[in-house]
Amino acid sequence: MSTMPSDRSPDSTLAFLREGYRFVSARCDRLGSDVVQTRLLLEPTICLRGRDAAELFYDEERFVRRGAAPKRGQRTLTGVGGVQGLDGPAHRARKAMFMSLMTPAAVRRLGQLFDDEWRARIPTWAEDGPVVLYDEVGRILTRAVWAWAGVPLAEADVRRRTAEMHAMIEGPAVLGPKHWRGLLARRRAERWAGELVDRVRAGTLPAPEDSALRVIAEHRDERGAPLPRRIAAVGLLNVLRPTVAVDRYVVFAALALHDHPHWRDRVRGDDAATEQFVQEVRRYYPFFPFAAARVRRSFEWRGYAFPQGRRVLLDLYGTNHHPALWPEPERFRPERFAAWRDDPFSFIPQGGGDHDTGHRCAGEWITIELMKRAVGALTGAMSYRVPPQDLALDLGRMPALPPSGMIVDGVRPVT
Repeated sequence: MSTMPSDRSPDSTLAFLREGYRFVSARCDRLGSDVVQTRLLLEPTICLRGRDAAELFYDEERFVRRGAAPKRGQRTLTGVGGVQGLDGPAHRARKAMFMSLMTPAAVRRLGQLFDDEWRARIPTWAEDGPVVLYDEVGRILTRAVWAWAGVPLAEADVRRRTAEMHAMIEGPAVLGPKHWRGLLARRRAERWAGELVDRVRAGTLPAPEDSALRVIAEHRDERGAPLPRRIAAVGLLNVLRPTVAVDRYVVFAALALHDHPHWRDRVRGDDAATEQFVQEVRRYYPFFPFAAARVRRSFEWRGYAFPQGRRVLLDLYGTNHHPALWPEPERFRPERFAAWRDDPFSFIPQGGGDHDTGHRCAGEWITIELMKRAVGALTGAMSYRVPPQDLALDLGRMPALPPSGMIVDGVRPVT
């Protein structure tokens, strides 16, 4: 059996926080291997990247998710007891609940709500002057997904709810006040969402039959029992929060249109070109950095030992930038998707494997729909300027975002 290439640092946690999205690839490149070992939070951790590694990682006979994600991520981003940390029958039952919400008609309905909200804001942007796109799109997504999910939302609460979602998203990979804000936002949001679940179950809050709020409140687990109140709240937030997080992808799409302006005319009114553009935005720009699992039982792969219980990280960003999979990976080239064949293990911006039974993000189709709607609005519903600002992406920051949040001004509706 071969010795796995290893990072000799006593612990690489600080380097992980400093290097962010490039952490795994930097070690893979330096050690000449797509399988390397390091130590994170003083624990031996195997890091993987590439298509074959992704196929291995999503083999449920070899890996489990229980106990894999650091607690700081569960306590801010996903929620303790969320579907991301389940395995076996419990995971399949919970995943089926989420997938039941992702019908083509439901995805289009959310896309239309988003589109309507966006277009309704354009006259206000035209009057108000410079607009921070990240802030505005976050609030648009909050209004749209709350309505779609059957969750009541007063206009006065839009900013607060959006800020809570952002705090949870930004909390896991930071230290100090931002992390504390994520913890506080998670506690407040779970309490609020739990109260909604209680009201639906008591019959005092009507919710549409096929809405996320109703489906989650009435869901029964693999044993036929209703979800505990807090777990149902976590489930509802795992619909709302990731949808609001698409605001980052929308900012990246706007940034790509700014950096590659010839694509504005190519995507306008052309669904195939828009699809290629959106997919390349998802490949090229940083979103989820890694996925975590633990070895179910000891095995050997490519001559390397994977001991039972060992934590394993799959490098999502690094796989989407692997030169063996994506020629010239650091060039933004949407046309690469014109002849691309769908492969659930080589293109993994929101995880790999099977949507219905595996740990690939249930909301991936929603993400694509919302991004396509945003590109349509940016190129067909409004004109605008991008003034001088700091648009550089720091890949050491997780999640990444241009410091300015993407400012646009001179907004005018296009009729």
